[in-house]
Amino acid sequence: MNNIGSYLRSYASNFDWPLLFAALLIIGAGLITLFSHDSDLFYKQLLWIGVSVVAMVGISFLNLKSFLSYRWVILSIYLFSLLLLVAVYFFAPTIAHVRSWIVIGDAQIQPSEFVKVALIILFSSFFALKHIAIRGFGVIVASFVYFALPASLVLIQPDLGTVIILFGIWFGYLLISEIPFRYIGALFMLLGVLGIFGWNFALKDYQKDRVIGLFNPEKDPLGVNYSVIQSKIAIGSAGLLGKGFKQGTQLQLGFLPNAATDFAFSAYVEEWGIIAGIILILVYVFINFRILMLGLSSDNNLSKFICLGAVIMLMLHFIINLGSVLGLLSVIGVNFPLLSYGGSNLLTVIILFSIIQNITKRQRGF
Repeated sequence: MNNIGSYLRSYASNFDWPLLFAALLIIGAGLITLFSHDSDLFYKQLLWIGVSVVAMVGISFLNLKSFLSYRWVILSIYLFSLLLLVAVYFFAPTIAHVRSWIVIGDAQIQPSEFVKVALIILFSSFFALKHIAIRGFGVIVASFVYFALPASLVLIQPDLGTVIILFGIWFGYLLISEIPFRYIGALFMLLGVLGIFGWNFALKDYQKDRVIGLFNPEKDPLGVNYSVIQSKIAIGSAGLLGKGFKQGTQLQLGFLPNAATDFAFSAYVEEWGIIAGIILILVYVFINFRILMLGLSSDNNLSKFICLGAVIMLMLHFIINLGSVLGLLSVIGVNFPLLSYGGSNLLTVIILFSIIQNITKRQRGF
């Protein structure tokens, strides 16, 4: 029995419990909100949580520090993620104007979510080795190619929100790698040119309408601005303590579109209040702070860069989603990690947490 207890304590030490507990609080808030208005999605999310737990436990048995020390392993993960995006292009059905999901039975899998983890792992290895040579323009070009390949495949779906997240991950790595300021200026000029090109030739009409609606909130209140207006009403009418479980009028009467995904935060705040919303935000900030601390305490550059990449991705999701529900940013389909419904995103975040725990905690007895 003592051996079993020692084994369990040793195994439990491989998990960062403050991080997992904070994640569980946000997942729980999302489940309560789902159960309040859509029990079918609630049970589907429970299944994805089960899958995520299995993945987390499985990853805990691996020696990822050794595994990720091989360049061919990292490139294989990256290439596999590209193959999944190619499969989306040829086999995915069109759902809500985009072809982003591979449908297997009742399950919808979004490969672009897994690309985020693949890109974080690839960039972490790349910049851990190349950050000293980042002043070389060739290094920047090579990193851009790594970003551009999956971003191009995602853009043709079209999924602008994910492309922006992928770009933010790449640009974030450039910044933390101390890129020279002259290159930053050149990148912003390039972005300006690409923005003009994208506006005229790449963006769909409904995407342009969303951008225009951001700067003209009164435009088309029953169309392009409808979701944001209803989101503001849901949050603004919540009060400090909310309207109560199953009492949110915007949520329960169906006035709040995409309440399970893009506007999950609005749905949560309407029923549980602004104070609960602030607590949720603080918990999310704690998660990112905890990941940063794990990275800073790590003994190798790869671990540090993976933790930094995770924070970049999570904070991009958080800022864009919160900005969207408050009408400060355009709605581009970026969800609130752990809170919003979405099995692929949940599994991706949990896998990322599992990798971070694995490479920053010492493996004892395995």
